[in-house]
Amino acid sequence: MSKYLDELETRAPEAREAALMARLPAHVAHARSQSSWYAEHFAAVEAGDIKSRADLARLPVIRKHQLLELQKERLPFGGLAATPLAGLGRVFSSPGPIYDPEGKSADWWRFGRSLHAAGFRAGELVHNTFAYHFTPAGFMVDGAARKLGCPVFPAGVGQTEMQVQAISDLRPAGYVGTPSFLKIILDKADELKADVSSLKKAVVSGEAFFPAQKQACAERGIDAYEAYASADLGMIAYETAGHEGLVLEEELILEIVRPGTGEVLPDGEVGEVVITSFNPDYPLIRFGTGDLSAILPGVSPCGRTNTRIRGWLGRADQTTKVKGMFVHPEQVAAVLKRHPEIDRARLVVTNPDGADVMTLHCEATAGDALGNAVAACMRDITKLRGEVAFAARGSLPNDGKVISDDRKYD
Repeated sequence: MSKYLDELETRAPEAREAALMARLPAHVAHARSQSSWYAEHFAAVEAGDIKSRADLARLPVIRKHQLLELQKERLPFGGLAATPLAGLGRVFSSPGPIYDPEGKSADWWRFGRSLHAAGFRAGELVHNTFAYHFTPAGFMVDGAARKLGCPVFPAGVGQTEMQVQAISDLRPAGYVGTPSFLKIILDKADELKADVSSLKKAVVSGEAFFPAQKQACAERGIDAYEAYASADLGMIAYETAGHEGLVLEEELILEIVRPGTGEVLPDGEVGEVVITSFNPDYPLIRFGTGDLSAILPGVSPCGRTNTRIRGWLGRADQTTKVKGMFVHPEQVAAVLKRHPEIDRARLVVTNPDGADVMTLHCEATAGDALGNAVAACMRDITKLRGEVAFAARGSLPNDGKVISDDRKYD
């Protein structure tokens, strides 16, 4: 069987670029005619004139953090969806909340290229530990695996001992989920002296994948590949056997722009990842992910010819990702609104021992009752566990920063 999913992955770059640009005018016209936000904001745009990257760069960037406000005004999708609610397959909620649609086509999230590049083939059981409730990650993998002909064990998150038991019993070929949860499962298997040696491959996503984690997988005989996806866009880029950066998905146009602007940066410079997706149900045009990356020159050693990026290099705004879940400054503000006894707060994200930890530093009078209440409030709003630390009034920097990502990636 071919190491490529289809012939699109090895097209001449010029042919790919021509094909993508040829699709732009009709896609812009579709978005403008079928979604209220684009009808309003692209009213003066002549769709037939948008047929090159320079033309595309004249359009506004809509950024992920704007979705919170847009969706308050126009539920459920801020006027960006082009398919009515009744025509969708599923609707999800990510933290914020931000609501995301899913259409009815097979592998709607285009996750299949990542699984195929990691070596998953028809008939192999996939142990999928992404959540199937509220957020779309579980279904991203599920739909892709079934399109490839792979049966899926819908493990979801948590229940570590049961996860180990299922792997030991069912002997899946590979794991899909966050890298930190893979480590937890492997450590629990060692503790229980359970045989999970059937796991020979993995696709990990949702959080940073450190070199030390990749090496630890290799030492266990697991060939692990990174995937970069989002609840808005689905698969964006994926690691291949070339193991040099991440290869862009075939149905996307990538721009790297100067953060906070729509200015396209030269190849190699670090900037915000901006994506135009040809998804007819959710036609996001110049969508600013808030993630930082840079384009790698040249072609992947694996033979795939699409653009490569260096992978996730941080956030262009204060929104950050903790244990695979986005945490927004607006959520920190919601915590403070519930607890007016806190004068000022800053959420600090660290990763001691490679695991994400978020701590809300609060200028308030210390007390166990308040600390417990704030921790519970954080969990309710962000859907993540967090710690609370008290600071003297006036001690936190007065610089407007709400979230500080202090994780180390050495």
